[in-house]
Amino acid sequence: MVRRDNGWPWECVLLDLNTQRDFCLAEGASPVANRDQLLPALRRVIAWTKRNQVPVISSLNSHRPFEVDGKGPHPCCIEGSWGQKKLPFTVFPQHYRVDVDNTLAVPTDLFRMYQQIVFRERGEDLLTNPKAERFLTQLPARETIVFGNGLENSVKVAALGLRARDKRVTVILDACGYWNREEADFAVRLLAAKGIDLVTVDELRRRKLSRCHRYGLHLDVGSPRTGAGRNGSRVRVLVTVRSLRRNGKGNGTVPPPRQPSRAEPGSGGPECRRNAP
Repeated sequence: MVRRDNGWPWECVLLDLNTQRDFCLAEGASPVANRDQLLPALRRVIAWTKRNQVPVISSLNSHRPFEVDGKGPHPCCIEGSWGQKKLPFTVFPQHYRVDVDNTLAVPTDLFRMYQQIVFRERGEDLLTNPKAERFLTQLPARETIVFGNGLENSVKVAALGLRARDKRVTVILDACGYWNREEADFAVRLLAAKGIDLVTVDELRRRKLSRCHRYGLHLDVGSPRTGAGRNGSRVRVLVTVRSLRRNGKGNGTVPPPRQPSRAEPGSGGPECRRNAP
């Protein structure tokens, strides 16, 4: 993961809503109508996310067993059930689940150690979870890219909620599941009217993030690890994974700063002494 210790905002963050077995698989309790087209699209989005090391916020629709009264046609996402679990390929190796408790406190720097943060969603609005609402509101990201289930409820509500908080929001249309096509079409028109960007998976995959976001690690030259810059100043440099490999440091360590050669101007070598007044 690329760390943002320097305070720079993330170029983008993905909001993954309810990509769970009950919604995405045919044997689930309440599968979406477009599940056959949805699964390949989700795989392509996740592949792009892993390749570009984009941070992900995921919601997990969850209901307690005593909350299900049996009146609904398809009780789904019961805590601890098979259908409540996320699709395996949507779970990242470095993930962290924020549980609901009696406090509102949540660390805002979780992306320093994890690529995926998972929050519970009790209804159709993730932002009713106070921890998720605080985390999303205070996260320094230039853009929030939304996808998941379902387009006519959770995706629409989350996108509009973030837009009302003055966030730039993008929705990946063909990576969103829906149950009712007419309601989904109305949601798309509403999102467009509110100034939310609508893209496809192909358009997303054509995007290339900046190199510092995809490969880089920002360090301060002048710290004890890297030494001082010229004239004792602190210089910010970018060490990329590719440069580490070129230096034979494939284990992720940072190569030591290059010392100026004796023949380099300003190094104090023979050439400097020869040209000195």
